[in-house]
Amino acid sequence: MSYQKFLNLFKEKNRLNATVLLVFIALVIVLSLSNGSVELSSHEIIKAFFREGDLTNQIIFWELRLPRLIASLLVGSALGMSGALLQGMLRNGLASPYLLGISAGSGLVIVLLISMGLWLSWIPIAAWIGAILTTLIVYCLAKSGASISVERLILAGVALSSLFGSIQSMLLLQTEDGRVQAALTWLIGSLNSRGWAEIKLAGPPIVFALVMGLLLSKQLNLLGLGDELSVGLGNSLFRSRCLIGASATLLAASS
Repeated sequence: MSYQKFLNLFKEKNRLNATVLLVFIALVIVLSLSNGSVELSSHEIIKAFFREGDLTNQIIFWELRLPRLIASLLVGSALGMSGALLQGMLRNGLASPYLLGISAGSGLVIVLLISMGLWLSWIPIAAWIGAILTTLIVYCLAKSGASISVERLILAGVALSSLFGSIQSMLLLQTEDGRVQAALTWLIGSLNSRGWAEIKLAGPPIVFALVMGLLLSKQLNLLGLGDELSVGLGNSLFRSRCLIGASATLLAASS
């Protein structure tokens, strides 16, 4: 099989996979909007979408189910893109935001604020700042001269994840039960009570980072060829890894 035929076959397979995924997403959207404690028919959903018909159905659609659906799509796409970027950058199918300590740094800030009862309304922004600072520390530890060592990047991330996880456990053991439950809700994640306010806060950075991730696909493909070949094709390893890591961090922290 020639290279061109293989490339065409690969593109056709990608189109088929994308079509199947879109069909499943559409099915999930319909089921999410229609099923629940109050079931809505397709006709009722359409009327509620145009703010017509029963007022209760409109409230259920606009204030409960639609924002939760949009939030779940944003979070799912953010985590998926973040994992894909890290896997491509590190050439490791097991890579995730947890591997580089991004989630641990974000979680530590959340537990610290909740346990001390400080600035609870600023937790989303504080979590994002914690993830950014952790990523910067990991990158500084992994930097070797003018390049970033993948091996040191992974080791630094694992070490910081263990350290921050231990500090989190210590803080949770010394925190009141009510605050522990609130901290665990943030750490585990939940779509309960998520509305338009959360979407307005997290939506723009997630969409921005998703677009950035798509634009970095060429750099990801070059990194997948290996460092030497990637450099030979004119790709800057340091710049590519910094941009990919920043996009992955923003996605993981925002979600």
